[in-house]
Amino acid sequence: MVGFGKMGRIRADSVKGHADVKVTKVFDSYDTSPCEYQRAATAQEIIDDPDIDAVFVCLPNHLNKDTTISALRAGKHVFCEKPPAFNAAEVREIQAAEIAAGKVLMYGFNHRHHDAVVKMHELIRSGRYGKILWMRGRYGKSVDNNYLNTWRANQKLAGGGILIDQGIHMLDLFLYLSKGSFDEIHALVSSRYWNIADVEDNVFAIMRDSNTGVEASLHSTMTQWRHLFSIEVFLERGYMVLNGLKTSSNSYGDEELTVALNRSTAPAATWEDEERFKYHTDNSWDREADAFLHAITGGQGATIGTSEQALQVMDVIDRIYSNKRRESSQLYDTLNGGR
Repeated sequence: MVGFGKMGRIRADSVKGHADVKVTKVFDSYDTSPCEYQRAATAQEIIDDPDIDAVFVCLPNHLNKDTTISALRAGKHVFCEKPPAFNAAEVREIQAAEIAAGKVLMYGFNHRHHDAVVKMHELIRSGRYGKILWMRGRYGKSVDNNYLNTWRANQKLAGGGILIDQGIHMLDLFLYLSKGSFDEIHALVSSRYWNIADVEDNVFAIMRDSNTGVEASLHSTMTQWRHLFSIEVFLERGYMVLNGLKTSSNSYGDEELTVALNRSTAPAATWEDEERFKYHTDNSWDREADAFLHAITGGQGATIGTSEQALQVMDVIDRIYSNKRRESSQLYDTLNGGR
């Protein structure tokens, strides 16, 4: 485990129940207190250890790319938290190292593994509800002044703000559930409350896949004041609405999925037509660990959280951020009389 803060500890707990897995060393530059595992003096000590087969990268964002590449070049399988890097071009650098190493690389797009999302994916793939027409996602959290003292409030360390920190999960779900891409994107990116340079506190984005016609809207925010997770998928013959996300803090409320076939009573579904599924346990970490370990031992490689999927979501993030740069340039021109 390279990085043994909150996420490193969660990942260690998710794998240690497997009979054929042993967490041998952990490294964290901030916490060196005794723990149940041997502490390495540096991250490189773990990467260079010939007895270690796989490395979990659970570090601040700016360290993800280089640590992943180093571990791959050392012949390690790698699981890395999101974001994979700061932009799509950097992900392509990682992919080159992945191909050369011939090792498993998987990224922690954890929301794919929540029970309600697994159910949604199965229902969409069944074809019973027809093709996806549109999706709408809202993902928000509240932060306080302590946030300003963390690495997440530093663009050089984080790569951006709420979009790359949290909104990336919603974008990944859009891509995962629609099995498509978005080639038309319009976005508003701002930091009007916390006023941190290049660390946005709100993003409104509208996207379309020109091949399928699927449209999606995203609001990613750190001025929600009460944590919120909501994703809606409307299809030709029905809809699926997931409100809440089961987490250890329960700050996003109950994880409840509502599903209905529409046109069951023309012209629309009624409340009585809806099925509701509530999920009381967060199985996502164990399910994700199982997927990574199976990718290694099964010889099939990663099929979920792949570098190609990471590239796809980072390409969308690049274009959302490019909207910010373009709008800032236009505002500058306007304020300066069009010069």
